[in-house]
Amino acid sequence: MASNYTYSFFRISKTDDIGTSAKKYRELRLQALKTSPSSFSSTYEIEAAFSDTDWIDRLTSPGREVFICAATSTDQDACDTQWVGQVTLRGPASSGDFELPPEAGQPPQRSDEEEERWQMLSLFTLPGHRGRGLGGKLCQASIDWLRSSRSFPRDVQVRLIVKAGNDVTVNLYQRLGFIHAGKATLVEALIANGDEHLIPEDGDESIHSVRQGLIMISRISRD
Repeated sequence: MASNYTYSFFRISKTDDIGTSAKKYRELRLQALKTSPSSFSSTYEIEAAFSDTDWIDRLTSPGREVFICAATSTDQDACDTQWVGQVTLRGPASSGDFELPPEAGQPPQRSDEEEERWQMLSLFTLPGHRGRGLGGKLCQASIDWLRSSRSFPRDVQVRLIVKAGNDVTVNLYQRLGFIHAGKATLVEALIANGDEHLIPEDGDESIHSVRQGLIMISRISRD
């Protein structure tokens, strides 16, 4: 597919020009929530109320790494760059925090000395830039960062939870080497993604018992 853009992929620095990064991330995130509300556990209404400090805190908090796809126009008269895609890594998590109930079917966790664990979440690409493989490249950029960010432990487990029926996304992750490893409830998925505050206090009991979220994992090794 022809494109009037060139694309780059990078991790948002927690220190360099963080104010500008927070503004760009806010614009992308709110556009994502408005465009595809069913793809996220949060909502546009919730996050549109966040303060500038909230957005900076989201990008600088320990245990959270955000990766961006930026599109630069090849039109000489325009020559602007826009953030058009995102994916987040949350971790590293202890074996205890990563464990799910036996009913989920997730394989047992290895010790913290043997394996590091990260949750991948919030993959999104703006509609005007889809069909170019950007989602897969974003995920690969985050995996490449995990490989190079440290040397110990050698093995890394990356987990994600996909809504049932989202075949396009499942196929994308399978091409990246993820395999099906169980099913999670909505509550388990929210906790895994760090969204405990979104669990309804008086929600339907099914959110605690119905297992419709597909658990997918990939194990990578550091050089």
